Amino acid sequence: MASSRAETPVTRALGTALARLPSPQGYLVAWSGGLDSTVLLFALKSLEERCPPPVRAVHVDHGLHADSEQWADHCRRLARRSGIALEVRRVAARPRRGESPEAAARAARYLAFEASLRPGEVLLTAHHEDDQAETVLLQLLRGAGPDGLAGMPFASPFGSGWHVRPFLGLGRNALVAEAQARGLEWIDDPSNADRGLRRNFIRHEIMPRLREHWPGLGRTLSRSASHCAAAARTLRAIAEQDLGLVAEGRSTLAIGRMRELPPERQAAVLRTWLDRIGLPAPRARDVQRILDELVHARPDATPRVCWPGVEVRRFRDALYATSPLSPTATCTSLRWDLTGELVLPGGGVLSPSVAEGRGLKADFRGRGDVRVAFRQGGERCRPAGQAFRRTLKNLLQESGVPPWLRSRWPLVYIGEELAAVPGICVSAGFAAQEGEQGLVLEWRLTSAREAE
Repeated sequence: MASSRAETPVTRALGTALARLPSPQGYLVAWSGGLDSTVLLFALKSLEERCPPPVRAVHVDHGLHADSEQWADHCRRLARRSGIALEVRRVAARPRRGESPEAAARAARYLAFEASLRPGEVLLTAHHEDDQAETVLLQLLRGAGPDGLAGMPFASPFGSGWHVRPFLGLGRNALVAEAQARGLEWIDDPSNADRGLRRNFIRHEIMPRLREHWPGLGRTLSRSASHCAAAARTLRAIAEQDLGLVAEGRSTLAIGRMRELPPERQAAVLRTWLDRIGLPAPRARDVQRILDELVHARPDATPRVCWPGVEVRRFRDALYATSPLSPTATCTSLRWDLTGELVLPGGGVLSPSVAEGRGLKADFRGRGDVRVAFRQGGERCRPAGQAFRRTLKNLLQESGVPPWLRSRWPLVYIGEELAAVPGICVSAGFAAQEGEQGLVLEWRLTSAREAE
């Protein structure tokens, strides 16, 4: 493509957007083959002399339409003819229970984008002002708060780089005019005309009627989204400060300190806490249930609030959040050489770290009689520094281990002896002495984000 073309609204918007970014290692265009993404790809290609980082494209074949392979072939032919590096990825976009086909396709698509994105690259998508307006209306009809009504951000961290939407300030009419002026070829996905899909219903039935009375609807709704985004950032900053006051470790909140906050800030803290852990976001009713049934429950109660992918519990004066716990594998026994992390079948990771005069004697590393097992009942040991044998039940209770974790707590045996209860104690005769190298054993449950 020649770079001497007269500047157009599309190339102007694209150049302005790219100038706002730090120097990337390259650009990866999400290319469906439709009009919008085709305009983005070829407008960017025409600016190559002004944006030296290389331009690549990725096309995702969802396999949901009979013509999807033909669409991928269309992109391949056009890419070869234009000298564009193209990667085609095929995904299985099958919805899970309770998930819409559109949501499943979007999730699979973005996982493919993330897998394609190289360190330092910027992912570019062709979302425009009309898309933003539709998003804001959809979120409004879902009863969303400031985060949802903020719509799509111009730029956000994504994978090993960034995700940027350079056309959010342009209406689709500008993209249509650009495609026609360039003589571009594109695919028309028939599903975009299906008014049974909510976004398409808004696009084809609602937006035209609204524009009859509010011609600048797209720009107005985008401006509202910007106001909501600013409000959401302010609320998030306050919630982060509050979280710093009530958090006890990474996945625990102090209920007493939570109660000192106004109800609205309690709800914001819960959302921020769950997001930081990497768990799926709660619905408004889930947040309210946590406040009603857990935060304000009796001190001796052990209630639980669940939604897909999350379990929130109360124990004593704290809230705990985890991914759903798998059934306890009490009969499991695993060999471990104490030299690296051990992934446990019931969830979590057991890891050793070297420390002088603390933990398990490092001499036990590499022995063939070290194993990890789980509570069967009746276990006893004599913790180092104590005169009498103690039951494991008492040790777990005194250490404040929540009831739902006690059967999952890993136990380290050497031979037939209970040598260590990670994070709680090391048995006499197995503990490192002063001046002796030891291994401090830590068990932690992995979050949803870490598990990915």
